[in-house]
Amino acid sequence: MSSSELTLPAAGTVTMFSTAWCGYCRRLKTYLDVSQIRYREVNIEETPDAVAFVERINGGNRTVPTILFPDGSSATNPSLAEIQRRLGH
Repeated sequence: MSSSELTLPAAGTVTMFSTAWCGYCRRLKTYLDVSQIRYREVNIEETPDAVAFVERINGGNRTVPTILFPDGSSATNPSLAEIQRRLGH
């Protein structure tokens, strides 16, 4: 993955690894937008190196949405409540 994707998100924001066809990703983006939580989206189908990152986090699976938090931790298909809690909102 390129260095720009490896950069941890700024405090209070997340990076979401997704695909264009993922309904769970679309739903989570809507929740983040409504909650005014800033995020950067990385489409793993358009960023091939991101696939390896997502697979490493998910035990070899290409499961999305995968969220990267500012502290370097991650979550797979988290709820909005979990994201808010982990960001301290």
